[in-house]
Amino acid sequence: MQPPAQESPEQALTQPGLTTQRSQAKESRRLALLSAAATLFAVDGFNRVSLEDLGAAAGVSGPAVYRHFAGKQAVLGALLLSVSRDLLEGGRNVVAETADPMAALRRLVRFHVDFALSNPEVIRVQDQDFSNLSEDDQAEVRTLQRNYVELWVDVLAGLHAGTEAAELRMRAHATFGLINSTPHSVRSHGRRIAAKRARPLLESMALAALMAPAAPLD
Repeated sequence: MQPPAQESPEQALTQPGLTTQRSQAKESRRLALLSAAATLFAVDGFNRVSLEDLGAAAGVSGPAVYRHFAGKQAVLGALLLSVSRDLLEGGRNVVAETADPMAALRRLVRFHVDFALSNPEVIRVQDQDFSNLSEDDQAEVRTLQRNYVELWVDVLAGLHAGTEAAELRMRAHATFGLINSTPHSVRSHGRRIAAKRARPLLESMALAALMAPAAPLD
């Protein structure tokens, strides 16, 4: 009986299992770089962070970053685009699964509060480094965020009959400002509040703002 043929290194590398493992490892390194970027950009600012800094924080060499991204600006774009896409997809799922407008609004608020408490660094990067995105990425982020706002406007329209869309957008933007700024402002002053305490307070304040009666016209 002949012994089984030995696989060449090239054959081994093309095995589905090994290919999957390599793909997973590559994706893990990519996510590690994005996580490191969120932290470093938030603390030091985009312009003060080098590719070597990003690589070191993610456990790879600076040149190895190019295996995943075309450059530092591409890292910033991937970070903010991925978050904007996740927000829009999550918001759409909430609206699709909830027919009652008030229940949908409560779930949207809960969803956004969870996002803000989990991603204060990304929110800070968005605020301070949006202008460092490429023009194409800026346009795409704006489009994604406008679509996310319109989800809220559609839900609010079912709760504020006859109210102009511009006012509903103002309510949504004001609520985002309330929710997004709070986790960062608490941390930046050296005090941390547990999420289990912050979450219900933020949710109740956001709902109060969204459902406040319109100011009477003079």
